[in-house]
Amino acid sequence: MNFSSKLLENAVNEFGKLPGIGQKTALRLVLHLLNQDYASVEKFGNTFIHLKNNIRFCKSCYNISDFEICEICASHKRDHSLICVVEDSRDVMAIENTNQYNGLYHVLNGLISPMDGVGPSDLTVDLLVERVKAGEAVEVIFALSATMEGDTTIFYLHKRLKEYPLKISTLARGIAFGGEIEYADELTLGRSITTRVPYENSLTK
Repeated sequence: MNFSSKLLENAVNEFGKLPGIGQKTALRLVLHLLNQDYASVEKFGNTFIHLKNNIRFCKSCYNISDFEICEICASHKRDHSLICVVEDSRDVMAIENTNQYNGLYHVLNGLISPMDGVGPSDLTVDLLVERVKAGEAVEVIFALSATMEGDTTIFYLHKRLKEYPLKISTLARGIAFGGEIEYADELTLGRSITTRVPYENSLTK
């Protein structure tokens, strides 16, 4: 793509670094911003600078939060005996949208993937074990994507947690193999949570 301005090209290249944004879409976004007034563009830019400078991760569940302890973990209306283990904050949002779960979460910030050089030490696995050791959890629910990486992570977590006196379950297979939690429709995801099965049972299916 030929650009009439180096400044325009640089802006398009930056937008093009975002996931799912091709060069044509990036150009359309940049041109849209150019047509906005200065105050609007300044507010747009400052919003992300403010986000980067002030965003926090909950010290309990590691979900994205405005506070040291997120609103979910701080709520007395949530069932603190349940911990739902997810890959990232997008999965928390997806599950919350189902209105079928009222426990707490634990965000791993990724999945075990030897091919990508991601091991257990790169995730919040040890912190999950510490939460279980604290003794408040009665059930841990694995709500990870039905992929090879998701199954590998579940298998590893089960080995780390099976010595503790708690119920370990996983989502019912309403989500097809290869499917990711964030893209599952709310009805399917909600049913998968409410009809969850003991992890040991899922190994025989």
